[in-house]
Parts: sequence; C-alpha cells; structure tokens
Amino acid sequence: MEIIRPTLVLNKTICQQNIELMAEKARRHNLTFRPHFKTHQSAEIGTWFQKVGVEKITVSSVSMAKYFAEAGWKDITIAIPFNILECSEINRFSEDCALNLVVDNTLTINTIGTKIKRNTGIYIKISTGYERTGIEYAAVHKIDELLIALSQYRHLTFKGFLTHSGHTYRAASKYEVQNIHYDSLKKMFYLKEYYASQFPKLEISVGDTPSCSISENFMGATEIRPGNFVFYDLMQQNIGACSIDDIALRVLCPVISKQSLRNEIVIYGGAIHFSKEFIRNSDGKNLYGRVVLQNGHEKKLLDSTNYLCRLTQEHGVIRMNPSVFRKIEIGNIVEIIPVHACLTAHSMGHYMTNKGEIIEMMPR
Repeated sequence: MEIIRPTLVLNKTICQQNIELMAEKARRHNLTFRPHFKTHQSAEIGTWFQKVGVEKITVSSVSMAKYFAEAGWKDITIAIPFNILECSEINRFSEDCALNLVVDNTLTINTIGTKIKRNTGIYIKISTGYERTGIEYAAVHKIDELLIALSQYRHLTFKGFLTHSGHTYRAASKYEVQNIHYDSLKKMFYLKEYYASQFPKLEISVGDTPSCSISENFMGATEIRPGNFVFYDLMQQNIGACSIDDIALRVLCPVISKQSLRNEIVIYGGAIHFSKEFIRNSDGKNLYGRVVLQNGHEKKLLDSTNYLCRLTQEHGVIRMNPSVFRKIEIGNIVEIIPVHACLTAHSMGHYMTNKGEIIEMMPR
C-alpha cells in the first residue's frame, strides 16, 4: 500500500482480538455487552461485534444512532443526557429499533414525554465522581422526582441507572482505576438495593474502558459500555489498561523536513489528524505520540527519547536522539501511535487496514 499523506492504519487482527476479549469478559461475568461505538463510528467494524454475539450498542449522538440503525442495529442507547432540541429526529426512528435515552432532569423528561411519540426506554444518569452530568447517587429525593415525572408518560419506560466513571482516564495506576471503579459500583449498588422493591428488574449500566479492561469485579452491574478498548491507545497504555501490543491504530506520516540543530524531524501530520490530546513523557514534557520505525523486516517501537512533541494544524514535530535522527530521511514514512484513539479516528474520517482495505466511517 502506498502512503503519500497522513493515513490512519488499522491492524484488523488486533482490533478483532480486543473485541473478542471484552465480549468474553462480559460473558464470564454474566453482563450485557453494549459497546460504545463512538470510538470507531464504522458500520463495517460494527459487523465484527456481531460475530461475537453483540446485539445492543451505545452511541453518543442522535445522528450516530440513525447511522447505526440504518446499518441494521435494533437496540441502541444514546448515552449522554438527551438534547431536547432533537425530539423531532427521534420521532423519525422506526419502532423496529428499540431506542434508549438518558436523562438527569425533569424538564428533559417532560419535553420527551410531550414531544416524542414513539415508545422509548429511559435511563437516569447518575454521577459517581466524574462530575460532568448526572444526579448524585445519594440524592434519592431528586431521583424520585424524575421517577414521578416518568410515570406520567406510558410510552416512556424506566430501564434503570447509568453512569460513566470517566475520571478513570485521569488515574495514575491500575490500583487507582480499581478504586474508582469499586467506589462507583458501591454507589450504583446502593441505588439498586434502594429501589429493588419498586423496580425488581432495574438495570445498572456502567463502563469506561480502563475499568472494564482492568477489573474483574462488577458487583451489581447488569451491563458494560466500554468503547475505546476496540483500538486502545497510549492513554490507556499509560493508565495500565492495555499493553503497547494491544493498540490497533497507527497514523502513518511522511517526513517533510529535518532540523539538525535541534535533532527534530517535521512530519505532515498535525492537530487535525491527531487532536491535541497528550500524556506526560518520561522527561515531564507533553507527548502527543510514540514513534515506530521499520527495522529490517520488523517494526521497532522507539524509546521515549523519540516522541511527537509539538503539533500545529498540519505539522508535527518529532524530537529524536541523534543516532535515530541520522537514519531518517525526508520522504520516509514514520508510524505514530496516537494518544487518544477516539479523537484521532474522528479526525481522520476513515481507516486503511494493514492489508490495504479501506473502511469508511459515518459521514460527517
């Protein structure tokens, strides 16, 4: 395959292995596996999940739900608090697709109840520490207000409680991830027990990639919704959720300049390809990607003295130790492992597999 510009390359084998391993973990713990498709945003990659028995999915927008519904998915949760300006869009969904929405206030419930005509499942969003959206788990008086509002609308069915422990992405170790995850589970289990007599079939939906990858404890949960695990990335590897070998994505970029006074090479590949997410390198500086180079018939991951250190819109700057710098020529292709696979994939818009196949993503 000829690479002449920044190209997102997907290792299909690694990706499918990641899917199979997470599906097996869900089966082992008797959990519904409802993977989040916002990471890959591809109908074709979605079929890889169907091969391991996945029937229910998570998305992050109404437009994404429509895209996957048109691709044949029949059970979809839009896992952010619903945007009430899109009620008319929900009414266009076929009743053949079971659709679940997420709420954290009575205004949204009453708007959904009056403006959406189709049967719709409802999850109440619970905050367990991420502090973005949701009701605090102990504020049962507020939850009761939402449940009373829901009871007024026959076409809205309360399914259960949903949370996202996104603060695991800020964790410094596996131990910290497990502590966050267990704390979240305890809070959700409290709600499950509190409402057990009123809702004996209540669902508890959890699932960030670090927790789902690291933990073997899912006490009280009925469903997991990880997304990033399909590709993994340097952020997940840095947390301890995966190894370098589990990361399925690379961005291949042409070298367009060499700056010998600084031992830096400049690549065609910038913030519009990688985003500006970073982790801290071993030297304390911002790291936007790790470098892989061809070494004979094999590929070699360079150590952390060689890393993507700066990004502008179209350019990236890679700092290198002198011995590696001398081996790189203008016109060479370097592989970069991205920090955040979700944003990188979204920025690039489609994939090339390591076999040269093109995989499209949902249209923008």
